[in-house]
Amino acid sequence: MNASFDKAANNYDTTFTNTVIGKAQRELVYHHFSKILQKKQPKTILEINCGTGEDAIWLAQQHFQVTATDISEKMIEVAKSKNQFDNLTFDVLDCTKINEKYDANSIDLVFSNFGGLNCLSPNELKLFFENTNQILTPKGELVLIIMPKNTLWEQLYFIIKGKFSEAFRRKKEYATANVDGEKVTTYYYNPSDIERLASTGYTIATKFPVGFFIPPSYLEPFFSSKPRLIDFLNRLEKRITTFSFLSQYADHYIIHLQKK
Repeated sequence: MNASFDKAANNYDTTFTNTVIGKAQRELVYHHFSKILQKKQPKTILEINCGTGEDAIWLAQQHFQVTATDISEKMIEVAKSKNQFDNLTFDVLDCTKINEKYDANSIDLVFSNFGGLNCLSPNELKLFFENTNQILTPKGELVLIIMPKNTLWEQLYFIIKGKFSEAFRRKKEYATANVDGEKVTTYYYNPSDIERLASTGYTIATKFPVGFFIPPSYLEPFFSSKPRLIDFLNRLEKRITTFSFLSQYADHYIIHLQKK
């Protein structure tokens, strides 16, 4: 995995975590994730691509034993500066080498939020599923938030701006995203792609849209000054949280897989 996001570390909370859109999308993730956690009650949670640690801290506050990792040393530095929990550890880790770090059958649940796995090519992602299968306990679980290919918000936005080549960029083999000046190769996966790549070791438990009505984060400058509009979109979003067929059309989707 090559993308490190070091350049984005110092500004990430400002440009996403604490934004109106960032908060709204994270609230949706927690809505679904909380139900999975309540049912499973995992003893050990491993977060990959943890960024500045917001989700890991949320999990630690609920008294789960959490190890949160990221390939970016700078992201981990920021995350460690926030940590005040005995049940939370941060560490630098390339998620494609996850089986080299953790013992077989040692982790109950692996979590990745907001498209961290979209930095992996199809071959790398297939290897990731094979490696996580080794470290998960029997019936262990993956909870992943992925960016799909058919995001309607993005298509509409770029069509209105007359940037037709950009409107369907997610359907290409890969795209290049600009993350605070760092060029990041990004691959997009619909739920059917994840099901195919993970089919050897996992079954799909559930999937739900995250950001069908709530827009992508790069539209924050427009929506941050329109609280009533974003509140209206948020209410619409909450009405379709169980409409799994909309997953491939949202900005992200949450997909829950269980080890066979």
